[in-house]
Amino acid sequence: MKQFWLTFFGSIAGVLAGALICVVFLLFLIGGLISAAISDAGDAALPAPSGAMVLELDLRTPRLDQASASPFAFAEPLSIVELSRALERARTDSRISAVFVRANTLSLPAAQAEEINALFAALSEAGKPVIAHAQGFEGGSILPYLAVGAADEIWMQDSASFTAVGLSVETLFLGGLFEQIGVEPQMVQLHEYKNAADTLTQAGYTDAHREATLSWLGSIQDSALADIARARDVAPDTLRAIVEAGPYSAEAALELGLIDRLGHVAAARDSALDRAGPNARLIDISVYARQMTPPPAPHAPVIALIEAQGEIVTGPSEAGFGAVTLGGDTLADALDAAARDASVAAIILRIDSPGGSAIASDQIWDAVMRARQQGKPVIASMGATAASGGYYIAAPADRIIANATTLTGSIGMFGGKLVVEDALGRLGLNLDPLYVGGEYALAQSSAQPWSESQAADFRSLAEDVYDDFTRKVAQGRDLPLARIQTLARGRVWTGRQALELGLVDEIGGFDAALASARDLAGLSDSQPVRLQRYPARPDGLAALQALFGVGVESVESAAALNQLMQSPEAQALIRAQSRMQSGGQTLSAPAENPR
Repeated sequence: MKQFWLTFFGSIAGVLAGALICVVFLLFLIGGLISAAISDAGDAALPAPSGAMVLELDLRTPRLDQASASPFAFAEPLSIVELSRALERARTDSRISAVFVRANTLSLPAAQAEEINALFAALSEAGKPVIAHAQGFEGGSILPYLAVGAADEIWMQDSASFTAVGLSVETLFLGGLFEQIGVEPQMVQLHEYKNAADTLTQAGYTDAHREATLSWLGSIQDSALADIARARDVAPDTLRAIVEAGPYSAEAALELGLIDRLGHVAAARDSALDRAGPNARLIDISVYARQMTPPPAPHAPVIALIEAQGEIVTGPSEAGFGAVTLGGDTLADALDAAARDASVAAIILRIDSPGGSAIASDQIWDAVMRARQQGKPVIASMGATAASGGYYIAAPADRIIANATTLTGSIGMFGGKLVVEDALGRLGLNLDPLYVGGEYALAQSSAQPWSESQAADFRSLAEDVYDDFTRKVAQGRDLPLARIQTLARGRVWTGRQALELGLVDEIGGFDAALASARDLAGLSDSQPVRLQRYPARPDGLAALQALFGVGVESVESAAALNQLMQSPEAQALIRAQSRMQSGGQTLSAPAENPR
C-alpha cells in the first residue's frame, strides 16, 4: 500500500511539474511572439543613437542558411542570407564605424565560414574595421579561423589554445552491426561514389568513398588557407606550414602571426569602441538588421528570393522544432508566383539542401524551367550544401553560383530496404506477409528479401531516375551527356572543383548572386531593387494570429498602447499615482535620464 501511494502521488507530482513547464514555455512563446508582433506593427526603422555605432555579432550560435518560416523564428539568430544583407548595408552605412565579433571556437559549416570571411573582407576594405575575439580555436577545425580570418584584429584569450590545424570527418558504418543482428541491407547504388548507401552496407570506407571524401576535404582545406593567407597578407605555403604544424599556445600563435592580440573579450570590445570614436555604442546585428535599416524603394524592380532549405520532400515545406523540409509543392508554387509577377525582374533560388525525393526535385526542376520560359532569369545560389536533389533543382538555372567550399554534385541515386526476417526470427518473432495482385506489391516489405524479378524491377526503376537526372543536368548545363555521366556516379565535389568541371559558373556568396541577378535583369549596380521572398514569410503578427487567433488589430492596439505608456507624460502620471498609494513618500531616484 505504501508503494501504491508513493507511485500515486509521484505521478501527480510529475503531471503538475510537466504542466508547469508547459505553462512557462507557453508564456515565453507568447511573450516572444507579442514582442515580434509589436516590433512589426511599429515603425520599419528606428532612429540611430547619437554617436557612432559598432555592430556586435556572435558566431558561437549555430545559424541556418535561410530564415526559418517557423513561428519560433523570433528566437533564432540571423540566417546567413540575412547576415549577408545586413553586413552589405553596413558597408555603406555612415552610421556604422566598426564591427565587433565573438568568434566560433569549435566548428561551423565550411561555406558559412567562407561567406562570412568575404563579408568581413568587404567591410575592412570599406574602412569599417572588424575586431574579432576568440576564446580559443579549440576544436581542431580550421573553419572558425577562416570565418574571422579577414578581421583587422584577431584577439584571443591568453589562457586558450590555437588548434585550428585542418579538417576531419567521422562516418558511422552500420554494416557490421547489421550482420551481427541479422539485418540484411538490400540497396541499389548508382554509382560507386553514392556513399550514403555505404553507411548501411559496409563496415568501413570503400576505396571510392575514401577517395572522394579525402578529395573534397583537401579542397576545403586549400580554399580556407588561400582565403586566410590573402586576408593576412601571408604566402599560402608559409601559412600552410605554420598552421598544419600546430597546435599552439596563445602566446605562440601571437608570435607566429596567426593572431594579433591577447586579452579578454572586454578588452577587445573596448578596442572596437575606441576605433569607432567618442560616444560609440554597441548595437546587436539583429536589431540593426530588423529595425534600423530603411525600407526599400516602393516602386523599385523586384528580385524574388526563393529559399530552398532542408531535405527535399513531396508536398508542402515544413518548419518546426529543428525540422526544416523543402516541399516540392511550396517551391513550385513560389516559382510560379514569382514568374507571374510582372514586377519581378529576376529570381534567386537559394539552396541549402542535401537532396531527398527525386519526384519532388523533378517537380521543382520543372517550375524553374517554366519561370525561365516566361522570361525570368533564374540564378541558383548555393549555401553550405546543394548536393544530389539540391543540385538537380539548380541545374536548369541560367547561372549557378557556389562558394568554393560548398558541397555539391552527388549526381546519382540510391534506394532499397532493410530485411529484418532473420533478426526477428532470433527473437522468436515472425513477420508474415500476404499480398494480392502483382509480385512487386511486396518489393518494399522488410519481411523478406527481393525475388530476382523484384530486384531487377527495382534496379530498372532506379536506373530510369539516374538516367533522367543526368539527362536534365546535361540539358541545363549545356554539356554532352557523356561528359555528365563521367562526372556523376554519385560523387560529391566542392564548389571550387565543380567550377573547374563546368558544374557551376561562378564562385561567390549571396552578394554575388544578387549582383548576377541585376546583371541578367539588365539593372545597373546603383539602381534600387526590392528583395522580396516568395512565399512571403509570416511576420510576428501573422504567426501570432495563426497560433492563437489574435487579430492584427489587437496587436496593433497593443503596440500603440505600449508606445503611449512609454511617453514621459504617462510615466509621470504612473509615478504620481504610486506616490499617492504610498502616502506621498518615496526614496527612489528620479527616473528621467539626461539627454
